[in-house]
Amino acid sequence: MILTLIEHEQDVINKATFEALTFARRLAAEVDVPLTGLLCGGDVDEFEDILTEYGVTTVYHCDDDRLDAFAPDAWAACIAHMIDAEAVTALITGGTERANEVLGRAAAHLNMPMCANVLSAEIDRDTYKVQRVRWGGSLLEEATLAGAVKLMSVALHSLEGMPDTAADATEIAPIDVEFSDSDFLVKVVRREVPEKEGISLADAPVVVSGGRGVGSEEAFAPLYELAELLDGAVGCSRAVTNHGWQPHANQVGQTGVRVAPTIYIACGISGASQHMAGCAGSKYILTINKDPEAPILARSHYAVIGDLHEVVPAISAEIKSRR
Repeated sequence: MILTLIEHEQDVINKATFEALTFARRLAAEVDVPLTGLLCGGDVDEFEDILTEYGVTTVYHCDDDRLDAFAPDAWAACIAHMIDAEAVTALITGGTERANEVLGRAAAHLNMPMCANVLSAEIDRDTYKVQRVRWGGSLLEEATLAGAVKLMSVALHSLEGMPDTAADATEIAPIDVEFSDSDFLVKVVRREVPEKEGISLADAPVVVSGGRGVGSEEAFAPLYELAELLDGAVGCSRAVTNHGWQPHANQVGQTGVRVAPTIYIACGISGASQHMAGCAGSKYILTINKDPEAPILARSHYAVIGDLHEVVPAISAEIKSRR
């Protein structure tokens, strides 16, 4: 069977898990094996209907309150238990930092290779031929993944999570995992959520993002106005957070938030590979930049070569006039 880690937080399954389930379901259909899920802690009754919708035939649930908060070694121990106890051919996770951390720890525990940020996989007898993202999205690597069990994470925002309309009801199978005290040395003990009004950056259908070219903290005001008009959110580059113009929570990039809006409006951003790794999942990229040689233009669908301090207010004015 192909097993997918069901990543959850505060009784919510994240979008990356639905991407992983869609990816795994295609592989399972190719080799005619069941698609199963592994849930570490959480309320399985809350998740049963949505897992059925995504084609999970059986969800293996470790009902231990200590797992409700993220504990990477304990979650990895659940993976190792399943691989020891069941005929698992592949273990697939979403592409979040947490999922990759769990997968890496499980791989070390099992002494098996893992492959992160996978875009596609082709089953070739006892190996998988995979294509994956490397170097912050600037390189696509083709590799062969061996190992008794194929451990993979799906590149974030590389595909859309799609329900399986022909799915049958999901069966719940409790599992009993023996943990050691060391499995809970690393765990989440408290969550501090920044106070922020409006839609979150990760979920916004439109992101208006500013770079060094914006010039100052005060100059971000027109970007906020445009984002509000478009029911979007404001992002920024790392250079902006380094200057203290915007909080790190707004940073888009390899070391920030990875976004996948319908449209990403990049204002005064040069387009370093680390930043592009964060917005590569955007359906469309619109760049506003004075520099016609800016690297981001090569990755943009649309571009305005001009002063963002003139262009952005003009866009907002046009939107207001049409409304």
